[in-house]
Amino acid sequence: MVSKSIVSEELKHGDDADIMTWLASVRDGRSNDEMAVIEAACRLAHRAHAGQSRASGEPYILHALAVAGILAQLNLDHETIAAALLHDVVEDTDVTLDELRQQFGETIANLVNGVTKMRLIQAYKHAGDSNRKEQVQAENLRKMLLAMAEDVRVVLIKLADRLHNLRTLGALPEHKQQRIARETLEIYAPLANRLGIWQIKWELEDLSFRFLDPDNYKKIARMVDQRRSEREQYLQGFVQRLQAELTGADIRAVITARPKHIYSIWCKIQRKAIDFDQLYDVLGVRVLVDTIKDCYAALGVVHSLWQYIPGEFDDYIATPKENNYRSIHTAVIGPAGRIVEVQVRTHEMHQHNELGIAAHWAYKEGRGRQQEFMEKINWLRQLIEWKNEVSDAGDFVEQFKADLFQDRIYVFTPKGQIIDLPQGATPLDFAYHIHTEIGHRCRGAKVNGHMVPLTYTLETGQQVEIQTVKQGGPSRDWVNPHLGYLQTSRARAKAQHWFHQQDFDKNVAEGHALFDKELKRIGLPTINIDKLAERLGYRRTDEFFAAIANGDLKGPRYLSMIQQMLEPARDDKLDLPVPGGDRPLAPRKLGRSGIVIEGVGNLMTSIANCCKPIAGDPIIGFITQGRGVSIHRGDCPNVLYYRRVYPERMIPVSWGEAAKGPMLVDIEVLSTDRQGLLRDIGAVFANDKISLLAVNTRSDTRENIARMRFTLEINDLDTLNKVLTKVEQIPDVREVRRLMN
Repeated sequence: MVSKSIVSEELKHGDDADIMTWLASVRDGRSNDEMAVIEAACRLAHRAHAGQSRASGEPYILHALAVAGILAQLNLDHETIAAALLHDVVEDTDVTLDELRQQFGETIANLVNGVTKMRLIQAYKHAGDSNRKEQVQAENLRKMLLAMAEDVRVVLIKLADRLHNLRTLGALPEHKQQRIARETLEIYAPLANRLGIWQIKWELEDLSFRFLDPDNYKKIARMVDQRRSEREQYLQGFVQRLQAELTGADIRAVITARPKHIYSIWCKIQRKAIDFDQLYDVLGVRVLVDTIKDCYAALGVVHSLWQYIPGEFDDYIATPKENNYRSIHTAVIGPAGRIVEVQVRTHEMHQHNELGIAAHWAYKEGRGRQQEFMEKINWLRQLIEWKNEVSDAGDFVEQFKADLFQDRIYVFTPKGQIIDLPQGATPLDFAYHIHTEIGHRCRGAKVNGHMVPLTYTLETGQQVEIQTVKQGGPSRDWVNPHLGYLQTSRARAKAQHWFHQQDFDKNVAEGHALFDKELKRIGLPTINIDKLAERLGYRRTDEFFAAIANGDLKGPRYLSMIQQMLEPARDDKLDLPVPGGDRPLAPRKLGRSGIVIEGVGNLMTSIANCCKPIAGDPIIGFITQGRGVSIHRGDCPNVLYYRRVYPERMIPVSWGEAAKGPMLVDIEVLSTDRQGLLRDIGAVFANDKISLLAVNTRSDTRENIARMRFTLEINDLDTLNKVLTKVEQIPDVREVRRLMN
C-alpha cells in the first residue's frame, strides 16, 4: 500500500514552511533543474489556490501536495509531479492552459489538460435510456481513453487524486461518500489493476469498501487485528524454517510476511461462500529471489517442506496476467495443519508488480519494461479503435467496465502460442482474437482434439483449433447475446461490422423480417414504425431495419420502446365514475399486486386469464363487480368488447415498481417430431430456472409434426424473449410463439 503522504502527517497550514518541508521530502534522486520545475509548480499552485479550502476545512494546496506526494513515492518523473501539483488550477482557478504552457512547457500543460478532461468520467456512470445521452456518455469515455493513450501519466495523476480524495472522504455527506466510493470500485480500482499499479489498487479498494459497507469492513478489520500477534508469531517460525532450508540450498532469498487487504479478504469470503475462519490465505509469505531459476528452485524447497494443496497453484511467470503481473502462487499445509499461501518472485518482478506502468519512469533503462509499457498503451489504443467499430454507445460503456473487471483464461493454439482471453470466452471469441477473417469464416472448433460447439466455454490450459471455410461470413445468431456464441464485446463488434459492410437493401429486408418475427413471437401488437424509428433516433425506417439486421439495435431496446408507446396515456385528473357512486377518483394509487391504478385506492386486482399479461405488456384495467380490477392486455379481444359495452368501467393502469414476481404465460412450439424433443425443451426451462406448470402435446404422425403448448411462470417480457430465443435454437424446432388466447 502507498504509505500516507508526509502531508497528512506534518503539513497543516499550507504555508511556506509546509512547502519547504514537502519539497525536501521529494528531493531524493532528483537533479537541481528538476527540483526547480517542481518548486515553481508548487509556488504557482500555492498562489492560485490561496483562500480555497476543502470540505474538511484544510487549505486546498494540501490536497495538491498530497497527490504529488503519492506519485513521488511511486518514483515518477518531475514532469508528472509538477503536473500533479497543478492538476486543479485550470479547473478551479484563474490560471489558464496557455499560462502553463508558457511557464512549464507543452508536456506539463498537456498533462494538466488531460486530467481536467478526465473529470468527464463521472458523466457516464449511470447510463440513461436516451440514445442521445448514451452517445454523449460513450464520447466522454472515449475522450478519457484518448487522454490516457496520449500520455498514460494522466491516469496516474487521476488515480493519485482519487486516492487522496478517498483518504479524506469522511468530510463529505454520506450520499457523496457512497457515490464516490462506488465509482472508485467500479472504474478507478480496476483501472489501477489493469495498469498493474497494485500499491494504489489495494488502497482504493479498501477505502471504497470502508464507505460502501462499513459494518463488514470493521468486522473483518477487527478479526484481522485480533489475530495479529498470533499470526505474526506463527509466521515467524514458518519464515525461519523456510529461510534456513533456502540458505542450505544456496538460494539467496528475502522472505516477508505478505499483508492481506480487507477488501480482498471480503471478496474471497463471498466468492468461496466460506467463513473468515476457513480463509487460509490470510496467512501468507512472499519469497523474493534473484533469478527466475531461483524462483522454481525455491518453489521446490517449499513443496519439499510442506504438502501443497492441489488446485491452489498458479504460475504467473510462465503465463503472466493481462497486466503483466508475474509471480508463482502456491498454498501449503504448514506446521500445526494451518494453511499458508506462498508467493515466489524475483526482486525485479516484485518492483514491477507493485508499480505496474509507473515502473516505466522509475526504471527507464529496462528494455523489458519498455515492451510492457507499450503493451499497456496498446490496450488503451485498442479500446479506442474498438469504439469506432461499435455503434451502440450503451454496449461500449458497459463492456468497457466488463473488460476491466473480467478474470482471464489462457489457452493454446495448435502451435503452442498462449492466447489471453476473458473468462467465459468461446471458440468463436478465440477465432476472432486470432484474426478477424478467421472469425468470419469459422464453422467449427476442436478443443484438446475433440469437436465442441461454438458456444463451448473455454478453460485455462486447453488447446483450441479452429475449422474454417474458404469463403463466408458470420451468422446473425452470433451477435445475439442470448445465444452465447460470442462473449467478448470486441469479437461481437467485429461480427457486427461485417454486417455493416453488406448490401443495404438486403439488410433492410432482413431487418424487417426479423422485426415482424419478433413481434409475432412475443405477442406484441403492430405499431406505427415511423414513430418507433424516430423515438429510437433513426431518421428513416429503412435505417431502423438495417440497424436491427446489423445487430446495432437489440430486441430488448426496441421492444421496451414499443411497450412505452403502447401504454395508455395517464391523467391524474381523470374523473371516471365508479359503479355504485359518483365520487370523483382520487390521485393514482398502488394496487395490492403492485399495479398502478389511476385514481383508485387500494383495490384488489387480478390478472385476466384470457390474455395473461406479464410485466412489460401494455395493459388496461376493467372494474368488475365484486372482484376488484381485472388486468388485461391492451389488445385483448375481451377489452375491445368491454370498451364498446362498458366504457365507463375501463380504467388506466400500469406496471408499478412493486409488480414483480412470476406470472403465467402460454407458449406454443411447432417442431419436427423426434425422440428427446420434450427433454431438450425442458432443459432450457430448467437451466434458466423457469417453472413449468403444464404441458400439452399433439403429434401428427403423417406430417411428423409436434405441436406443444407450455404454461410457464415468467417475470417479465425480457425473460420471455430470452427463453423463446433459446427454445427456437433447439434442433428441429420450426417456430416458437406466445399464445394470447
